[in-house]
Amino acid sequence: MHNYDITEPDELDELFQRMMRPFKGLDKIWDDIKDSNDVQTFGPYYYEYSLTMGPDGKPIVKEYGNVRLGLLPTSETREPFVDVIVDDKEKVLKVVAEMPGVEKKDIKIEVARHTINLDAENDNKKYQTKIPIKQKVDEDSVKATYSNGILEVKFKLKEENRPQGKRVTVE
Repeated sequence: MHNYDITEPDELDELFQRMMRPFKGLDKIWDDIKDSNDVQTFGPYYYEYSLTMGPDGKPIVKEYGNVRLGLLPTSETREPFVDVIVDDKEKVLKVVAEMPGVEKKDIKIEVARHTINLDAENDNKKYQTKIPIKQKVDEDSVKATYSNGILEVKFKLKEENRPQGKRVTVE
């Protein structure tokens, strides 16, 4: 993930060129898939990105999908679009994942150390991703809801433990 300051026209052009780079190689990926007899064909194949503005005013580009530039897809599993939102006012970390086509019973969520593992699978759709958590969260406070293809996982943020000082008596 890169942050860009787009105050100069050249920097905006550089950002646009970076966003377009993966698409320039997609024709070769599709041709490789079509021409390869030993590769199991499945679909759909997708590569997507999102562009948002960071809190510092710089754009953030996130890539996701089941195809990466220069790599053939290796499974039918999709990587869902995920957004991590920190609400300092409510003291909550919210993870939102788009996983249409599965039911609530198909979703497995595991929190392990500083990572959330999301898996969902039914007859037609398979999703899998690992989401790093940079903030300190209360794992016991986790709650998840799923509605209309959107999974939302919420954690309460932990208060920073500031080391308490110790008074030292001079002898």
